[in-house]
Amino acid sequence: MKMAVSIEKFLSSASPFLLVVLLSFSHSHHASSQSTVRYLPGFNGRLPFHLETGYVGVGELNRDQLFYYFIESERDPKEDPLMVWLTGGPGCSALSGLLFEIGPLNIEYKEYNGILPTLVVNPHSWTKISSIIFVDSPVFTGFSYSEDPKDDKGGDIKSSKAVYEFLRKWLDSHPQFVSNPLYIGGDSYSGLTLPIVVQEIANGNLCLVER
Repeated sequence: MKMAVSIEKFLSSASPFLLVVLLSFSHSHHASSQSTVRYLPGFNGRLPFHLETGYVGVGELNRDQLFYYFIESERDPKEDPLMVWLTGGPGCSALSGLLFEIGPLNIEYKEYNGILPTLVVNPHSWTKISSIIFVDSPVFTGFSYSEDPKDDKGGDIKSSKAVYEFLRKWLDSHPQFVSNPLYIGGDSYSGLTLPIVVQEIANGNLCLVER
């Protein structure tokens, strides 16, 4: 078993963590917004890595707001690869990938006692050698939402195109990573959408070359 503490129990007790993540997003109606998080409830001291959270607006009039967690490579962010990580479901929060899989933090494995879980450093994190963007995709996953009450998830094609648009806009606001090697990864159900995202990137690159 991968998890000693269930995600449901963690989320029900981790409201301080969620509040820290959300406090800085009064401007989420813009095309993009971002904030650096230096401390998290449950972790002792300042975070030993750069964590940024934010929203990027996609779709018509940026009505769909995709939430992300970005962690810079702990080795050499100027040269190391940039990875976009999508979780399965569809509809599983990217927080699961960050805390239970490849991110720099884990929840301490011990019997649940009703209090806020303790966060510990993951010595095997992929962020040791790569910068990673964990994306809450599709819309309505995790903290991602739509300003259109009639909107729906729209299927794999729509969500994949939204991830491609997200990446283009994210790189516009983080131009220092444009020249880094880019990888697209994920687990479970995202294996169906990842190839579409990669094809969208390839098509976009081809259009630039043809110009």
